Amino acid sequence: MAAVYKSLSKSSTSKTPTSNGVPKMNKQRVLILSSRGVTYQHRHLLNDLYSLLPHSRKDAKLDTKTKLYQLNELAELYNCNNILFFEARKGKDLYIWCSRAPNGPTVKMHLQNLHTMAELHFPGNCLKGSRPILSFDATFSSQPHLLLIKELLSHIFGVPQGARKTKPFVDHVMGFTIADGKIWIRCFQISETAISKTDTAKENGVPDAAVRSKVSKKPGDTKISLVEIGPRFVLTPIVILESSFGGPVIYENKEFVSPNQIRSELRLSKAGRYNRRSEQALENRNKRGDMGLRTGVGERKKDELDESVLFA
Repeated sequence: MAAVYKSLSKSSTSKTPTSNGVPKMNKQRVLILSSRGVTYQHRHLLNDLYSLLPHSRKDAKLDTKTKLYQLNELAELYNCNNILFFEARKGKDLYIWCSRAPNGPTVKMHLQNLHTMAELHFPGNCLKGSRPILSFDATFSSQPHLLLIKELLSHIFGVPQGARKTKPFVDHVMGFTIADGKIWIRCFQISETAISKTDTAKENGVPDAAVRSKVSKKPGDTKISLVEIGPRFVLTPIVILESSFGGPVIYENKEFVSPNQIRSELRLSKAGRYNRRSEQALENRNKRGDMGLRTGVGERKKDELDESVLFA
């Protein structure tokens, strides 16, 4: 990762903003914590993010789910200016609060399609404490609320240079992509492998027989590829609040459907099918009773050509 780090460090040193000859420091620190009722998968995600963000501070679970403004006091206590709060509901649903303490704004998002590092056994591996490269989709610049979400995510997931427990390496990429109104987050390792003579020959179209004679390997040639290391998850924005865990709503996603509503509609649809079958069975039973086809219920009308009438 030395080549990637050198190229990024050169560009950063040449474009470092200064005020009165003193370079400005990007001081970011993230407080990560969860509420009561999280599942084992949610805890593994929290640990994965904590290992990927060396400038973060993990705290114990928060007892309350209504007085979220207390998180601002915790952030001030631990000297954090960003908050990443995991709120679990009914042991199934997970909501993420991203806030900029203490003045805001705050974004509430619903987390879905969660896969942790240990769940799918991702083949990639990165150095613990290294800094990531944040890759945002061009769609983030299309709408104002997406620009705001992009700024919050860059503050939370962007590890500043010289932060605590950071290593002077850049060896993984975090990708943020928007599709179907959702934010898809993935993490990849930057893998560098030396190019052999056979690989160089295949890329240049040289046959295998003439590899040794026509292809000469240059020192320092490397092949860069991306290997997924996890975790991967999808976020659906719900609301954006003006201040930190409070204030007026400045954006609301009208297309978001609560998972509680989805589950209630599924239950109502199953109950509707049962009610229709029971009503149809009751109608058939009443109809057979009116026609006298049920024993002990109703009386069957005798026809004029019936044997009991003709030969009475």
